Amino acid sequence: MPIARKAGSTESASKQLAAFIAKYDPSVATLARACRATMRKILPTANELVYDNYQFLAIGYSSTERASDSLLSLAVSPKGVALCMYYGAHLPDPKKIMYGGGTQVRFVKVEGAKSLTAPPVRALIRAADAHGTVPLPRAGKGRLIIKAISAKQRPRRATKR
Repeated sequence: MPIARKAGSTESASKQLAAFIAKYDPSVATLARACRATMRKILPTANELVYDNYQFLAIGYSSTERASDSLLSLAVSPKGVALCMYYGAHLPDPKKIMYGGGTQVRFVKVEGAKSLTAPPVRALIRAADAHGTVPLPRAGKGRLIIKAISAKQRPRRATKR
């Protein structure tokens, strides 16, 4: 995958992420910012690993700087935001709120940032944390890290039909 820029750019990570989110329709951008703020409150010690990929803007929540240690991510697309659980196929989902049929990843549709604090979603987040190979730090504050920016991307705004 061609990479236009990587971490270490002269632009701050916060400014870069703000610019990535600003590419989306205002309603999706507002939802993405609100979801990110909520996730920072839920997982304050997690590192946020940002990938502005071809298909999605992905903000992973990880105990380390490695994507493989991520527990979950926010996936932003022109259609909205989803909470992706990397090991969702292995997590208990008694309320059947996860979608997807793969062998590993499942996702929850996010209608609003408050849906991230709903008891079934919080239970999934706790289960994902418990399932992780490297536990989240108990104290401190996670960092925002821009990991990769794809040189080629699908349109970030919904197409009019």
